[in-house]
Amino acid sequence: MTAAIPTDADLIQAHAAGDPHAFSELVRRHRDRMWAVALRTVRDPEEAADALQDAFISAFRAAGNFRAESQVTTWLHRIVVNACLDRIRRRQARPTVPMPESGEFNEPAAPGDSMSERETKLIIKEALDTLPEDQRAPIVLVDVEGYSVADTAKLLGIAEGTVKSRCARGRAKLAKVLGHLRNPNADANVPTHESKREGR
Repeated sequence: MTAAIPTDADLIQAHAAGDPHAFSELVRRHRDRMWAVALRTVRDPEEAADALQDAFISAFRAAGNFRAESQVTTWLHRIVVNACLDRIRRRQARPTVPMPESGEFNEPAAPGDSMSERETKLIIKEALDTLPEDQRAPIVLVDVEGYSVADTAKLLGIAEGTVKSRCARGRAKLAKVLGHLRNPNADANVPTHESKREGR
């Protein structure tokens, strides 16, 4: 008979008890998702990698204090988001560096509208960068990662009402910047009365 696969909580307990392999398995399970959260929060691959490393070091050291009141993934997400916010605060104290326009996500080149798609992604990234960090983190978690308001509140350690208000303010700002992306070809695609007459 094969042994039962340990849960995340089992791995945390094993790590705290001195198992040298338990935490590595935990990282293997959740690294990709945590990387996605970090990248979308700090908007820079190098900063995201550093933040993720900081987060896993913090989690490694704090695992003994983990309480089973929340899921391990929620606990990890909170640590990753906090590490990202720390990086953002530090970056704001330094001169900004131009963001690379290509290769950031190692995506293969796509035919046709690949250039316009890249431009759209860059516009969205730059729009997110204009948000204050207290608004960007909830927006990323709720609108990009798909977390509920309640889960986002737990991750960020703030009230649900605060999450809702920050998301609302952030969305209002993004709507002004990104409104033209909703239907960029509206004028070209929607026939006018004159074009209808000419077609008939």
